[in-house]
Amino acid sequence: MKKAPVPKRKKIGEILVSQGRLTPDRLAELLRKQKQTSKPLGQLLIEDEVLTPDELKHLLGEQLGIPHVWLRKGLIDPRIAHLLPKEKAVLFQVIPMFRVRNVLTLATADPHAFFVFDEVSQITGLDVHPVLCRGDDILEAIQEYYQHDMSVDDIVAGLDEQDIEVVSGPAEKEITEIAEMAEGSPVVNLTNMILAKSIRDGASDIHIEPHPGKFRVRVRIDGLLYELMTPRIEMHPGVVSRLKVMANLDIAERRMPQDGRIQVAIDGRKIDLRFSSMSGVHGEKVVLRILDQSKAILDINRLGLGKDALDRFKSLLRQSHGLILVCGPTGSGKTTTLYSAISMLNTLEKNIITIEDPVEYQMQDINQNQVKEAIGLSFATFLKHALRQDPDIILVGEIRDKATAEIAIQASLTGHLVLSTLHTNESASAITRLLEMGIEPYLISSSLLASMAQRLVRKICPECKTSYSPSQAVLAELGVNGGEKLQLSRGRGCSECYDSGFKGRTGIYELMEMSDSLRTLVLNNPTVDTIQEHLRSNGRVTMKDFGYDKVREGETTLEEIQRVTTVEM
Repeated sequence: MKKAPVPKRKKIGEILVSQGRLTPDRLAELLRKQKQTSKPLGQLLIEDEVLTPDELKHLLGEQLGIPHVWLRKGLIDPRIAHLLPKEKAVLFQVIPMFRVRNVLTLATADPHAFFVFDEVSQITGLDVHPVLCRGDDILEAIQEYYQHDMSVDDIVAGLDEQDIEVVSGPAEKEITEIAEMAEGSPVVNLTNMILAKSIRDGASDIHIEPHPGKFRVRVRIDGLLYELMTPRIEMHPGVVSRLKVMANLDIAERRMPQDGRIQVAIDGRKIDLRFSSMSGVHGEKVVLRILDQSKAILDINRLGLGKDALDRFKSLLRQSHGLILVCGPTGSGKTTTLYSAISMLNTLEKNIITIEDPVEYQMQDINQNQVKEAIGLSFATFLKHALRQDPDIILVGEIRDKATAEIAIQASLTGHLVLSTLHTNESASAITRLLEMGIEPYLISSSLLASMAQRLVRKICPECKTSYSPSQAVLAELGVNGGEKLQLSRGRGCSECYDSGFKGRTGIYELMEMSDSLRTLVLNNPTVDTIQEHLRSNGRVTMKDFGYDKVREGETTLEEIQRVTTVEM
């Protein structure tokens, strides 16, 4: 049988000419220079600044048919990395990433290292599929993944002895086996590695989810979920039980939901974890909320409010009495804004009381209280008793019902500054939500100082930030004159940002202050549309307008603003 002809491999110069990065004349000149100096063409291309070293590697990979990937966090399976001894990985500057059947995907910085691929194949007994990555990223990954066995236990340093003992349970064989597994070294190491990596990557939540044949670990970073790893399903009961042991919960109870708290020490700081489990079709799903106070932004100047809005908000917070509401959906940063506000207001002369569910961050010199619905300590009950504690400022975690709203408003009318949150999409809806709860219009008009709606948007990753010239449609959306030159920014995606192009978040806001005309309007029991029309006619700055300013400043992207402001503001 006649073999199919092998396609002719394109030369680097031909590829660059086809891409328009070199003219044929310039290529001919470089080839002549190559003959005179005997230097490789790639070196000449770098010297003449036609290509960067990374671009050359990418191009060589394209020439050889080797794909180029960013070695982002979570892309390497820790179990597979150890198929190759560490000394070989360092020597060859390669690291195994993952395995599919008999094929091992290997990260390499040198597309021509065929002898390395052969030796790795002999050591592992697998077919090697190379992918191109940056050398620095590979060395960093080697340092991280080959050190887990020695350093993952650091995360539980500082835990009390009772927190790592298996709780006693029924003498059933199945429960006993799971308890023994939970104390086994592989389970402890895997659990600690999940916690350590998630905390160091800046995650806000960890999801541990069982599926047929595997369980998936996902982390929420900057509001979006990313897959961290997919260990064997056999490890799932042990990991869940290990976490329950750390949270002082019953490992024998696997049908009812359980809630608890874990405190760990990592990198010299204490981290609180909120544990929640729920039984599903394939087993228990666990979600851990990471409460890292060292990462919390409790400085009002760092919220991203902008000078004008920040000055107005600070002026409102200095009022002696009244009600200020922060609005937005779950996860939009409302609690952080309120913590930042009371942090600014916290002085020796002020008595500040908070009523929260739950208390997320413990603050010095502030009287914080936890709602306990099970024993009748609701927001309304707590607030009623808090008024007898001679407060100057009261923070109510959330106004959920008419009783809480009425007491909060009465407190604001009797000489107290009350700060709270509402689950509404925009600032104008705060007024109509209070009206729907049955609060009298004259009470709202008299007590409400302002409501501020907010969202969190991802910031462009500084490591892979790049500029581009936007299209006319984008300029029109941003309200920029077509003749005006404007460079916008976006992230290419790199190992520092999970290949997303974003790292960190900032807020976008809409601050609605109560003017005399708006107070008069509220007395007539207005609809949201009526309030919106009034605000528009008075030149309000919407959240979308606020966000577009951040796009023009190169802090985020237009797509990100549109993603979080799906409701017309």
